[in-house]
Amino acid sequence: MRTVGVEEELLLVDPDSGEPKALAAPVLAHAAQDDPGQDVFEKELFGQMLEFATHPQSDMADLGGEIVRCRKEAARHAGEIGCAVVALATSPLPVSPSLTVNERYRWLAERYGIPTWDQLVCGCHVHVSVESDEEGIAVLDRIRPWLPVLRAISANSPFWQGEDTDYASYRSRVWNRWPSAGPTEPFGTAERYHRRVTGMVATGVILDEAMAYFDARLSARYPTVEIRVADVCLCAGTAELIATLCRALVETAAREWRTDRPAADPGVSMLRLADWQAARFGLERDLLDPVTLRPRPAPRVLRALLEYVGDALTDSGDAVRAERGVEELLRTGNGAREQRALLARTGSLRDVVTECVHRTQG
Repeated sequence: MRTVGVEEELLLVDPDSGEPKALAAPVLAHAAQDDPGQDVFEKELFGQMLEFATHPQSDMADLGGEIVRCRKEAARHAGEIGCAVVALATSPLPVSPSLTVNERYRWLAERYGIPTWDQLVCGCHVHVSVESDEEGIAVLDRIRPWLPVLRAISANSPFWQGEDTDYASYRSRVWNRWPSAGPTEPFGTAERYHRRVTGMVATGVILDEAMAYFDARLSARYPTVEIRVADVCLCAGTAELIATLCRALVETAAREWRTDRPAADPGVSMLRLADWQAARFGLERDLLDPVTLRPRPAPRVLRALLEYVGDALTDSGDAVRAERGVEELLRTGNGAREQRALLARTGSLRDVVTECVHRTQG
């Protein structure tokens, strides 16, 4: 059974005003003092962000439970410092990001200028184990058309600097300002993948291998593929659903590779259009069908995804859980819909943030 781990980035906010607070350093210090051996929480690019990583899990219920536990622990540590954590992929309220001081982040700011300061955005990265780099590349080449669907499911960033952006996932539009971000062409072999990344680093445009910010890539630290398209999800259950679908996609792609089924290649230009459509509308309008790349209602595309990975979900025991998760998501909506509904009800972005603080912990 393939193992899965999840990394989530959370915003640190004032519990009353909802405004982001650059308190990552004291929150991390409190976590380290509370548990000197902890390896869960890490700093991020800005002081208003806190990252955690789960341990690898083979049971999706266990993974979902660990996501909830990590969120609650993050909230506890933040509360001791006088702030709160919230699973929002962008801040609804205006914010002036505070850069974390280290050599790497200073390099980013100096190299890329203003776009660096826009990167106060929170994502969810899913690591799924693979047997080898060759299997990993076979997987990356085959899951490409389905990644925009994961973007639409997770979309949780409709607001930016106090305004509605008209996007469901504005975080993705901000993230794609990095020169190495976005969809990739098929690589074919692990050797070609590594040669491409090495060549990118040699240009000097990116600092190192970790800055190959592809939508999905081989992890430089673990024997995994790392799927990086998702916004951090407001509901922990949605994060669990994303992780479940990621594992099923990886397993399905690996099986296709082992039976010599070739990878479809719709082209990066078409994948960029599909990704834009998913970011713009989330689940509220048509998505581009991953097979035909023509508009199709979002519920039908999500059910097509379940059908495509159905054998893998059944074999892992996740089929019923995934089907229920998708139907619940279609009924209640993703984080972008929930945030807009909260604003419509309260008329206040501050109230949106403070209500989402409570929903973050489930």
